[in-house]
Amino acid sequence: MEHMNRQGTAGTKVLAFDVFGTVVDWHKSVVQEVRSMNLDVDGNQFALAWRAGYMPAIRKVMSGELDWTSIDDLHRMILDDLLQVFRLTHLTEKERRSLNGVWHRLDPWPDSVEGLTRLKSRYTICTLSNGNIGLLSNMAKHASLPWDCILSAEVFRKYKPDPAVYLGVARIFDIEPDEVMMVAAHQDDLAHARECGLRTAYIERPMEYGPLQQKDISLNADNTLHARDLRELADLLSC
Repeated sequence: MEHMNRQGTAGTKVLAFDVFGTVVDWHKSVVQEVRSMNLDVDGNQFALAWRAGYMPAIRKVMSGELDWTSIDDLHRMILDDLLQVFRLTHLTEKERRSLNGVWHRLDPWPDSVEGLTRLKSRYTICTLSNGNIGLLSNMAKHASLPWDCILSAEVFRKYKPDPAVYLGVARIFDIEPDEVMMVAAHQDDLAHARECGLRTAYIERPMEYGPLQQKDISLNADNTLHARDLRELADLLSC
């Protein structure tokens, strides 16, 4: 499974993590929230539709169609549209705000806290997410995620996959790009990181979109670590 030998990881100082899907289980968390609110909709379809609006919203910011807008606000824009589609327009503003806040309360994958804690013993570990700082901080508190540092696209006022985000990690820590390893469950994220000179590690997460959706977890990229989960990544990195 390993696509990079351990010698290829020598010199790595910082592990920068994608968060949604890689470290936390957004699908299951959103489905549970929908059920807890007794909304008369298919929680699986609602969660998938909410997430599906994410990249189109990001592209509107990247293209300049929207001014800089936080993920919290983008999530709310998507949610308001979904409530029309799913005929849930009766929700009060308080209920809408609470539902939108579910992204602050996502639960970790079962291996995440142990894996991150082990990796933290040897490396500096940080987020590198499009989520805004407040969201990521609340999520870390909720899920007991032991980050050394929370880095967000908000810091750089650019969203991934803009190179400024990936290169920003090296700039923040005053190290070279190849001393940073991007860890993600999304191959496009890793491909953009490699283009910027970062090392990469792929985490499978076959259940990211729930038990009813298949996810291709194969990896064809060279010079990329390939691990089933964060515990195995810690094993590969001798933590």
